[in-house]
Amino acid sequence: MHVVFHIGAHCTGEERLLKSLLKNRDSLSRDGTIVPGPSRYRRLIRQTLQTMGHRPPTPQEQQDLLAKITGEPEIRRLVLSAADFMAYAPWVFRHKTLYGQAAQVIPALTNLFAHSRMEFHLGIRNPATFIPAVYARTTGLSFDKFLYGTNPNRIKWSDLIHTIHLANPDARITIWCNEDCPLIWPKVMYGLIGNTPSVALHGETDLLDSIMSAEGILCYREYLKAYPPESESHKQRIIGVFLEKFSIPEKIEQVLDLPGWTQDLVDDLTDQYEEDVQEISAIPGVRMISP
Repeated sequence: MHVVFHIGAHCTGEERLLKSLLKNRDSLSRDGTIVPGPSRYRRLIRQTLQTMGHRPPTPQEQQDLLAKITGEPEIRRLVLSAADFMAYAPWVFRHKTLYGQAAQVIPALTNLFAHSRMEFHLGIRNPATFIPAVYARTTGLSFDKFLYGTNPNRIKWSDLIHTIHLANPDARITIWCNEDCPLIWPKVMYGLIGNTPSVALHGETDLLDSIMSAEGILCYREYLKAYPPESESHKQRIIGVFLEKFSIPEKIEQVLDLPGWTQDLVDDLTDQYEEDVQEISAIPGVRMISP
């Protein structure tokens, strides 16, 4: 059995991605790919981890856990999604680094499904927009308290991914940049379910539907019917053209208004992020989804 953990990150369209996958739940289950509803496992997994601590479940306990998550008799691939697996949004920087509990969380999640093949999937985002977006999800915290003394200039996704790799060297890690999602949404979906694009999925345009005008989406679909793209790269170029003309500005632009932040800081964070993405692509065992 393959167990796939989609671990976020926060504010990378993680809930929309799960909803897109759930549109295909019935058809996927016929192939043994199980995508349970989040209410069946998110709280259950947290409670199980708290109860067991560092102890792996017995075979019977694991069987009981799977029965509660899904009643399916045959499981080839199990997809579980929650950005909160690594930390709740207000605690993303609680350990003065990005998801500082990953070194403990990843082995704990692995232990739940001992003897299964593990995969971890993670969308990342420019810290210049990630930090304000996650902070906007919190209430009752000052910005300084939210950061817990973390220096934004020292935030590197590659550090987190190295931690995940060290915590489970045998697990496959799949990464993508949130900024690329309008172009790679289907690839991200197919990556999670382990299928090739030859399998049609519902929800492939969900992200475009949310950031383009109704007129633009209609024109885009009609164009694809009239002029089917010759390749994936050709399709991405078409998407780029329609986004440029029909995207809704307030859906894709973010106002960065945080205490003490300047344009120079935003530019520095963006430059560092681009360098970090290059470093991530060189980490052993990492698959990078890109346009």
